[in-house]
Amino acid sequence: MNAKLQIRKLMLSLFLVAPALVLAAATPGEKAPDFSEVDAQGKTHSLDDYAGQWLVLEWFNKDCPYVRKHYGSGNMQALQKKYTGQDINWLTVISSAKGKQGHLEPAQALAVAESHKLNASASFLLDADGSMGRAYGAKTTPHMFIINPQGEVVYAGAIDDNDSANPAVIPESNNYVAAALDASLSGKAVAVAASRAYGCSVKY
Repeated sequence: MNAKLQIRKLMLSLFLVAPALVLAAATPGEKAPDFSEVDAQGKTHSLDDYAGQWLVLEWFNKDCPYVRKHYGSGNMQALQKKYTGQDINWLTVISSAKGKQGHLEPAQALAVAESHKLNASASFLLDADGSMGRAYGAKTTPHMFIINPQGEVVYAGAIDDNDSANPAVIPESNNYVAAALDASLSGKAVAVAASRAYGCSVKY
């Protein structure tokens, strides 16, 4: 009887845990998933905080060569600076679990933000339990999402159309994030609203 009871408990625990391991998806044209995460300075950010405003979400892992491609070249910081200068919010999210590649404690995250010259609206959001990443279906670093003032996703996917880790390709690449923001701010339709994200897998 005890053995049967243990098996039943195990099956129940697997049933309860499995849904949390499944990646959802932030789909263009639909409402963005809610989130509430604390940044490296201890401030909490939620989707409601950005109601009525534009918001870019960017997934980050300092050890990923594709992240290094965009930060080492200054490409990501230039985008952050350009669009935060146009009153667009930009949050950079770390969903690496404790003990996994890319995980940072708050003090470490602040040091990395400084060394990488982060130009986002806040220090890194620390999503160590992966709840925000899974809600958005973030699969890679970087993985990019744009949310409009109505709280709808208008773009989800890669930063650009070149999945090489070589920063030399950036000038010739089509930047999907910049194109989507420029079109949206001009009242035009986004030509590419979704793309396949490339990079290193998010270390949940």
